[in-house]
Amino acid sequence: MKRNIFMYLFLFVSLWVIFQYVNNTKVYENQQKQIVKLEETNQKYSDSLNVLNERLFTSEYFGLLTNSNAYEYYENDAIDVSAFMPVIIDGVYELNTVNGNVLVPYVGDNRPYQVNQVQVLNHRWIIADFSDGTTWGEVLIAYFRNEDGTIDYETIESLLYP
Repeated sequence: MKRNIFMYLFLFVSLWVIFQYVNNTKVYENQQKQIVKLEETNQKYSDSLNVLNERLFTSEYFGLLTNSNAYEYYENDAIDVSAFMPVIIDGVYELNTVNGNVLVPYVGDNRPYQVNQVQVLNHRWIIADFSDGTTWGEVLIAYFRNEDGTIDYETIESLLYP
């Protein structure tokens, strides 16, 4: 009788060990598949991030903060470029009035043209997008910082999209 109990106990433990082994093997394989899938996803997102960073660097090539020569121009005058850029941009937006913007050389059909978007290209030029609600265009603006801190703007060239 004692022998039968030990035999059944041994059989039960053997089956339990086999069950645990098979179950843990399946869990391990599933986790490995998930790890591989997550690594592939991570690589895909990493590649996408690299592409976007490259595009951002390329698109920001013409910019006051990223153009070292233009940045040094203001550094020589001890001007904080990151604080001065909003002053330049706000100056263009302040020229938007109910009669339009004086930097835009066109007369709108429905309403006057107003500047919508501004980007500082370097220490002398700005590019701006303008619209009257139905037609759009772009204008290249030269700006000059005066000794008293004021900024003068001058339209260089503009275009109106058909």
